[in-house]
Amino acid sequence: MSLGSSYHVGRSAPGPQPAGPLPQVRAATPLGLPLLGAALGHLVVLGLICVVFVRTYPGQWLDGLLLPRAERGGGYEQQTVLVGPSKTVLAAFGSPVLLAVLLGAVLLVGLLGRRLLAGVVGIGMVLTAVVVAGAVKSMLPRSDFQIESSTTHNSFPSGHVAAATALLLAFMLVLPGWARRWLAVPGAVGVSVIASATMIAGWHRFSDALGGVLLGVALFCLAAAALAGWRRDADPGGVTGPRGGQDSGTLWRGLIEGAVGLVVLVWALLVVGPGLDASVQRGTLVAIIAATGLTLLSVVSVVFLVRSADFVGPMHSRHRAQPEPAVNIRDGGTAQG
Repeated sequence: MSLGSSYHVGRSAPGPQPAGPLPQVRAATPLGLPLLGAALGHLVVLGLICVVFVRTYPGQWLDGLLLPRAERGGGYEQQTVLVGPSKTVLAAFGSPVLLAVLLGAVLLVGLLGRRLLAGVVGIGMVLTAVVVAGAVKSMLPRSDFQIESSTTHNSFPSGHVAAATALLLAFMLVLPGWARRWLAVPGAVGVSVIASATMIAGWHRFSDALGGVLLGVALFCLAAAALAGWRRDADPGGVTGPRGGQDSGTLWRGLIEGAVGLVVLVWALLVVGPGLDASVQRGTLVAIIAATGLTLLSVVSVVFLVRSADFVGPMHSRHRAQPEPAVNIRDGGTAQG
């Protein structure tokens, strides 16, 4: 379309305007860096717990104080009516059929949500957790300090707890952000139930359960960092860390979710707590509460870290740059549009 010399740009086009103040928004950072930092932090804590509770006298003594060996038979099975339910929970979770169904669900959710690669990585994360836990137990000797309530049998870390943690976080890779927030706390409670069951049934010590959680979380951080790096390379400007300037809708949603979590926590303290106090010994109760609190803290913190990330596969057709129409407007020139 020809505009001709009658189009007086100098009269109709506005002149340069003074730049206004830009909104103060914190720039986004690549998500892989904080994830790698979180993975390193969890691995360091895992190593410290391993050294303290497996290789030192105070650590073994504390494990024995929380979960003392039975007077008869020398096992760690606790004297409580919860032994039967705990073994039932462990038998159900250890079923190959159930594990296959859960891993298949991770893959299916990833496929339906265009996060197939994340689903495959999640399955690999669960299998890696089981293999690494078994390897550490077989290669790490447990020092013998002749502690009355201890034994040289090494069970650090718990493979059941590591697999449960990794399985929960595998779903976090294939779910959208809003679904992760609603699954994080109930899922962490489920992991805590399995951790408590391993301690009550005498399969693992407190340090073993905590080590399993840390191992699963560390593997998740590494897997999520790898996915974030691949996503960013395949789709420049893709996965980034938290941004500033959240709108009021996000704030209200966070407040509502926090209120729901607070109600659930109060319910657990008022209903579940007294029942556990009446059913288990004081040391076992402390171990269960500590394991539950630390599990919730670790899982919720890493889920919060990836709250703004979406590991969906890049859609190159959507992000391909479209050629912009050439515009050349000047006195006596033409504009094409």
